[in-house]
Amino acid sequence: MPGQKLDEIDRMILAELQADGRMTNVELAKRVGISAPPCLRRVRTLEESGFIRGYHAEVDPRELGFEVQVFAMVGLMSQAEVDLSAFEDRCDGWPLVRECHMLNGEVDFILKCVAPDLRSFQRFLTEELTSAPNVASVKTSLVIRGAKDEPGVPFDVLEARLAQEP
Repeated sequence: MPGQKLDEIDRMILAELQADGRMTNVELAKRVGISAPPCLRRVRTLEESGFIRGYHAEVDPRELGFEVQVFAMVGLMSQAEVDLSAFEDRCDGWPLVRECHMLNGEVDFILKCVAPDLRSFQRFLTEELTSAPNVASVKTSLVIRGAKDEPGVPFDVLEARLAQEP
């Protein structure tokens, strides 16, 4: 099961950094109950092992003038691996696409997009997304408001599951 190669201190480090990636190593060490040098070694090991993929500031899109958020459900004509990968590569090059997830079911991909205004998104939709190779259909839903946007994983659920194991 994922998570078993990490001990309780590693999981605490991850949970604390997920909640506040800006804290100093000294503060992190104090919160998880170890001294600073081994804490820093553990953080570096977690980074090198891929458990920590990066550190980011959470910016407010609306404060920066990105008033429109849209989810686009994309259906492709072909689901051959080469075509799926080509679409993912194309999404990587579109700045308005902030997230791209391949799905199982009626929709092949869901894209989270942001744009300064509806006209900008419409231009992206008609000139780039719907006209891209292999795109068969696009259905969009405009976000009215967000109710929850939590990064990462729920560590309390992980800890509860690990506590139930023999």
